[in-house]
Amino acid sequence: MKFLGVIPARYASTRLEGKPLADIDGHSMIEWVYKRTLLSNLDMVVVATDNQLVYDKVKSFGGEVVMTSENHPNGTSRIAEVAEIYSEFDVIINVQGDEPLIEKEMINALITPFLKEPELSMATLKHRIDTLEEVENPNNVKVVTTKDDYGIYFSRSPIPYPRELDMKNYFKHVGIYGYRRDFVIKYSQMDQTPLEISESLEQLRVLENGYRIKVLETPYKIVGVDTAEDLERVKKIVKEGNITI
Repeated sequence: MKFLGVIPARYASTRLEGKPLADIDGHSMIEWVYKRTLLSNLDMVVVATDNQLVYDKVKSFGGEVVMTSENHPNGTSRIAEVAEIYSEFDVIINVQGDEPLIEKEMINALITPFLKEPELSMATLKHRIDTLEEVENPNNVKVVTTKDDYGIYFSRSPIPYPRELDMKNYFKHVGIYGYRRDFVIKYSQMDQTPLEISESLEQLRVLENGYRIKVLETPYKIVGVDTAEDLERVKKIVKEGNITI
């Protein structure tokens, strides 16, 4: 099987304009994501953008990049366009373009289940939640799963309901996905579903259409960049940890 890593990188952002080009220790954020993703066991990594500045930046550091349509309604649609282009790959791993400290082990964890389960359509990650504040934060998407690690439901609300609070039961969804190539194309063409619209969570469209999502636990937490404050936090982590690419 062949695995392709795709990093969507939109220039426009309501909270941090030009986010992929933000400087972190002398390198753009998209270079951090790309080069750290290259450390994984993926066969190839490509940036998918709709902006010439981002395209040129990736080319400047020797990365693979493809220009995609500006009219995608969501990230899944953009991934599907790339999947159509790179038809020689079996599985697409979607790494977010605003996670400059992505760990290779997280990516490799998503490769393994596709090798073990020929019928698997989609996979993602979760990590344990440490505090009640995190549980109650609607920006943290929670997930509950079956005993064999398939998603039952994803929600911005605390799930399960904390009748008797036990922090061992709470997991945050980590927004990195693996898709069988033909499935992500099919998924992108499905109509939005009621729960997806209610929670504003694309992955619920998969469950509402009767498909299953493998959800594997990881010890790693994502350090995403949505705001200028997030960017400063990442810069501090890089400096204090002497992290390089």
